[in-house]
Amino acid sequence: MAITLAVDAMGGDHGPRVTVPASLSVLKTHPALNLVLVGQENLIRPLLARLTSEESSRVSILHTDEVVLMDDKVAVALRNKRNSSMRLAINLVHEGKAAACVSAGNTGALMAVSRFVLKTHAGIDRPAIMTALPTVKGHCHMLDLGANVDSEAVHLLQFAQMGSLVASALDGIDRPRVGLLNIGEEEIKGNDLIKEANGLLKDSGLNYIGYVEGDGVFAGEADVVVCDGFVGNIALKTTEGVARMFGAFVKEEINRNLFTKLAGAIAIPIWNGLRQRMDPGRYNGASLVGLTGIVIKSHGSADQKSFANAIRVALKEVEKDIPSLIAGRLQPAAGV
Repeated sequence: MAITLAVDAMGGDHGPRVTVPASLSVLKTHPALNLVLVGQENLIRPLLARLTSEESSRVSILHTDEVVLMDDKVAVALRNKRNSSMRLAINLVHEGKAAACVSAGNTGALMAVSRFVLKTHAGIDRPAIMTALPTVKGHCHMLDLGANVDSEAVHLLQFAQMGSLVASALDGIDRPRVGLLNIGEEEIKGNDLIKEANGLLKDSGLNYIGYVEGDGVFAGEADVVVCDGFVGNIALKTTEGVARMFGAFVKEEINRNLFTKLAGAIAIPIWNGLRQRMDPGRYNGASLVGLTGIVIKSHGSADQKSFANAIRVALKEVEKDIPSLIAGRLQPAAGV
């Protein structure tokens, strides 16, 4: 089955020089993939020069000069930049001309435009940002990671329902373990929001395991970890910062003296494996779950390898038809 993806080629810190080669690298390994690269044609076209005729037939360019900048306010992106590469890429999903959109652009703008154009499913009040995080047992899925800085208990319930469905579809888990991120595991811990959400989750029919602390996330205690966007975004950025700090510390220790350099050289396979497992780029590609179409958010600073991972996330969600899955399972929850 052919799959068409719309790529906001102008999004992110690096624009076409990262987004286009990354997209083409996935195109070369997926014969059924078609790409619509949205952005400034004079910047995109030269990057397609080395494609074979068969590969070229699967790539098209939707030209626009308008771009949502990383520091643009949401209102500017939504009202004043209706022909931006981000907006046009999302429009293609809405029009059924693309199965998903991938962008490394301004997160707030991407969420606002996606929600305006695609809308949310019945029974879902707010979309959430969801991504995979590494754990000692593999990975878990965490949401919300920044779409909603103020959430109500019913929103956390909806996040849990969507997260459970997505984790089940992507990882093949019948009943994913769902945990609620909190400052302790005891029932008395947490603020009023957490306690109210805890009650709703207990009655939800989900495989709810209760509260999970920050260290429990990476211990693999849950398959899905639920939190509001304010807490989730801080947790995500802290995780990425710790991973980079750890890598810097290892490099410093290896280069401390001749003996440590020799020991480090012997352990190169170990360091390479550790770096790969802890690389945030390996898990690049967050899903805006709850929308009627698939939109994948890449890190703005993503390199080619990381952006290619976001493209693969989009492909997997298209193959599993995540929006239809959520719509079909959660519509009865509209009255919650």
